[in-house]
Amino acid sequence: MPFLKSTCVPFRANNVDTDQIIPARYLKAVTRDEVKEGLFRDWKYNKDGSENSDFVLNKPEYKSAKILIAQNNFGCGSSREHAPWAIHDNGFRAILAISFADIFRNNCLKNEILPIELPENIINKLLDDIENNPKLEIEINLENQIISIPNQGDFEFQIDPFRKTCILKKVDEIGYTLGFEEKIKKYENNYKL
Repeated sequence: MPFLKSTCVPFRANNVDTDQIIPARYLKAVTRDEVKEGLFRDWKYNKDGSENSDFVLNKPEYKSAKILIAQNNFGCGSSREHAPWAIHDNGFRAILAISFADIFRNNCLKNEILPIELPENIINKLLDDIENNPKLEIEINLENQIISIPNQGDFEFQIDPFRKTCILKKVDEIGYTLGFEEKIKKYENNYKL
C-alpha cells in the first residue's frame, strides 16, 4: 500500500532558503493558520498584494498536489522549523529534490514530511514530465522505500529507520517513546534507587 500517491508541483529553483519558504516576518505567527499563509509569500504575491499568476503554486493545475519537486539545496539558510510547518500545513507530504539542507531535512522528518533525494537527471526529467502533464501522479511506498515514477521506473530511496517508523505511525519522538510506556513503567518499578 502506498504511503502517498499524488500529483506534483514542479518547483524549478536551486538554493531555495527558509526565508524564501517562509519570510522572517511570519516567525512571530501565533497560529498555524498564520504560518500556513506565509508559505512562499513573497513569491506568491506581487508587491501590490495581487496574486502572482506566474508563480507555480498559484496555478490551478497544481492546487491539489501533495508532492513538491525541487532542485538543489532546498531548505538552505536558517534552521527555522516554521518552513516545514508552512509546507505541511499547505498539504504537502513529500518533497523530492536533488539535495536538501541537513537541518531542513531533519525538520521535515519531524513534521511528517518525507524528503527524498534523487539524482539530478531523474529530478530534471520529472520536472519536464510534470510540466507537460500536470495530472501525472507518482507513488511513494515508504514501507519498501520505493518511489514509482511514470515513464522512468521505480527507484529506491534511503531514510533513517527511526524516522521512517515515526512517519508511518504518525508520531514524533515523544509519541514514539510513549509507545513504550508499559516497558518504561516496568523498568522503573524493577529498578528503584
